[in-house]
Amino acid sequence: MANSFAAQLAAAVRARRTALRLSQQDLADMAGVSERFVRFVERGKPSLRMDTLLALLGTLGLELRLATRTSAAARALVAQPLVTQPPSAAAPEVDEPGEREARQ
Repeated sequence: MANSFAAQLAAAVRARRTALRLSQQDLADMAGVSERFVRFVERGKPSLRMDTLLALLGTLGLELRLATRTSAAARALVAQPLVTQPPSAAAPEVDEPGEREARQ
């Protein structure tokens, strides 16, 4: 569980709950989730229901944020040219009903 997202999330939730002087059961009751779910989060379970997790985080006054990675791998992805289809791979033209008769 070293530096994984689940471990970071677990530590943040545990620290916030402790700072608010809430037991796991208190937090569960306030968030409308089970105490078992709170334990799963605080133990770093790698798969959780997103809606339930967001309810728990909202109760604690925490939020998830997405950010662009700044690693070399992410920068390399951005630098890749866009792949386009060659003209021969384009979709065939489709006649509208009655169009073929109008051309004849």
